Amino acid sequence: MQRKLAAILAADVVGYSRLIAEDEARTLDALRALRRESFEPLVAEHRGEVVKRMGDGWLVAFASVVDAAACAIAVQERLAGHDRIKLRIGVHLGDIVHEDEDIYGDGVNIAARLQEVAEPGGILISGTAHESLIGRLDEKFEDAGERSLKNIRRPVRVCFWKGRASDSSQTDEPSDHKGMLAAEKPSIAVLPFDNMSGDAEQEYFADGISEDVITDLSKVSGLTVIARNSSFAYKAKSIDIRQVCRELGVLYVLEGSVRKGGNRVRINAQLIDGSDGSHVWADRFDRHLEDIFAVQDDVTRKIVEALQVALTPMEKVRRSYRRSVDPQAYDLMMRARSHIYGFTREGLRVARDQLGQAIVIDPNFAIAFAWRAIVSAVEYFNDWTDREPHPLDAGLADAEKACALDPNEPHGHYARGLVMIWRRDLDAALAAEDRAIELDPNMAGAYAARGNVLDFSGHPERAIDSLKHALRLDPGYDIALQFLGRAQFSCQRYDEAAETFRQRLQLSPRSDVTRVFLASAYGLTGRLDEALRIWAELQQINPKFEVGHLANVYPYRDENWLENLTNGLRLAGVLEVPE
Repeated sequence: MQRKLAAILAADVVGYSRLIAEDEARTLDALRALRRESFEPLVAEHRGEVVKRMGDGWLVAFASVVDAAACAIAVQERLAGHDRIKLRIGVHLGDIVHEDEDIYGDGVNIAARLQEVAEPGGILISGTAHESLIGRLDEKFEDAGERSLKNIRRPVRVCFWKGRASDSSQTDEPSDHKGMLAAEKPSIAVLPFDNMSGDAEQEYFADGISEDVITDLSKVSGLTVIARNSSFAYKAKSIDIRQVCRELGVLYVLEGSVRKGGNRVRINAQLIDGSDGSHVWADRFDRHLEDIFAVQDDVTRKIVEALQVALTPMEKVRRSYRRSVDPQAYDLMMRARSHIYGFTREGLRVARDQLGQAIVIDPNFAIAFAWRAIVSAVEYFNDWTDREPHPLDAGLADAEKACALDPNEPHGHYARGLVMIWRRDLDAALAAEDRAIELDPNMAGAYAARGNVLDFSGHPERAIDSLKHALRLDPGYDIALQFLGRAQFSCQRYDEAAETFRQRLQLSPRSDVTRVFLASAYGLTGRLDEALRIWAELQQINPKFEVGHLANVYPYRDENWLENLTNGLRLAGVLEVPE
């Protein structure tokens, strides 16, 4: 064996499995071009040696840390603005062993762990590597303190790359990046539980149990929990747990199965270490449906114990008040949620009816009132209702009923915040979303709504921080990308906004509102041909769309927002200038 000191660079493609699933041919072509035209030529230019090529990553050895860090920066700068591929990169200086044309050792392990927790498009280097950069590339990195890395015995001091715009307000790094890196909270994703009932129509029930476990875990402030939207992207797919952990940025995955028979439910669950696929904990729960909240509480408690997470005193108090629920009302609520996630006018109507039935059966069912309030807010914004009372009046009544029945139910406050946004009471909306986050520190929807409120209130920079945190908790949260793009647009960061809107269209390809803002951003940056193309797509998707609808609905305090939007559309030649 040959042992030596080396600088190791580990790089990995962000969201590789999702990209392959969306468009395999395009993704593979982009990776081949990246390998041939960018990554490996830059490695050679900086005197590095590609030791290992994976389908979605590389392991590279350098004799110099300066070369390794400079190469990492060059790669990320070359990829900035790429419409498909982003990399995470980790760099460490340490002892390695050459054997069988491969390398091993702590130097490799730490570089790989740093890569796993780096931001998409970002670079993390160890403190050891950073010390060798002092006086050379030192100003490019910022110390983020010590970080516990999985299967690394001692905490590692880490530093992150500040990016090309590090000295301006247009940096891609959220203001709380340093705090997020330094945090030592275990992170977890809950995959959709398998339906073992032998009845395909019971799929909604297994999904509902999975979602409730996510909600219960996310109320624990000592955990980072990925939201339902992103973890459910893996439903019915053959997956590699380690790949899931890399893509979602978590250390652990919970998976399991649900079997419902009559008024009884059996849940099997297992907690898996994403680094090596080993089981941390597994158990089976067999209870009456009336005790379903108690079952979810048991699952959360077992995970908290397995990960040695301490509950705060207030979390202990809140968890001690767990009521029973009527099985029929609970079933109706879960059926309603499955329709809400379909996001259609008819689906929301069905959901409203089912939630109403659940409330008749159990008039104290706070979460049912909260979900009905959310339906009202969505119906209002999309102009999907002609019923009485007005959806915002009905939504406010339901949200306040939910909060009165259970002040510790975060969805009630979240729903009240959504309704207050469209009622143009932005101060009340912000207070409601802050309370929801206090009760559920991992509620991506509340962080996204909070960002929306801050943008409407004239604080787009603060909105960007909140929205980036929402996307950390829910990387596939497409509407949060639209909110983020709008906030960047409000800051006149039009190139960044355009990139964010393009990402949103990859997840929601038929969005008309996103195309309006993207066309305007292109107009304001002189990309007129692209603006015309986007506008033509908008006319095909929704030929009746009117910019005036946004002016009637969006509660911006700064009246100049509409002038800015329409100015970009006029410059693009897609909106006539009134005489």
